[in-house]
Amino acid sequence: MFFVATAPLTADGHINLSPKGLDSFKVLTPNKVAYLDVTGSGNETSAHILENGRITIMFCAFDGPPNIMRLYGTGYTVLPSHPEWEELYSQFKPQLAIRQIIVADIHKVQTSCGYSVPLYEYAGERDHAVKWATKIGEEGVEKYKAENNKESMDGLPTALAKL
Repeated sequence: MFFVATAPLTADGHINLSPKGLDSFKVLTPNKVAYLDVTGSGNETSAHILENGRITIMFCAFDGPPNIMRLYGTGYTVLPSHPEWEELYSQFKPQLAIRQIIVADIHKVQTSCGYSVPLYEYAGERDHAVKWATKIGEEGVEKYKAENNKESMDGLPTALAKL
């Protein structure tokens, strides 16, 4: 599990902080990471990085030593029509309901204590996204993305708006 944070440039825009799971995170090079982004109710990350590029990814230790690690960088969205899609997507386990791949060029890594992070035990992955995507099919997922994922809650366009 990891968390992704982005924000628009406007002071009254909504900061986004999203938990991520599945086998979706990859280190590509010492300064570049990527994750598979599952279709969801919003697409704030894509809108914010399209506007300003800023992204922070955070990992917390839920067992063992109490550590937190943050990756600060600039990101971009890779859609199936993007020249990097095939190379990037081939590095992940295929998943249903994938919306895009988020890539981040990391310029700073920070670690800190996680003394207040509680201990948790991993119980397994949720299968809600897979069941949802299977139920509505590929066409249904594409329709959902077209209707719900082309702009942020603040009205900023996402990479999907360019299609």
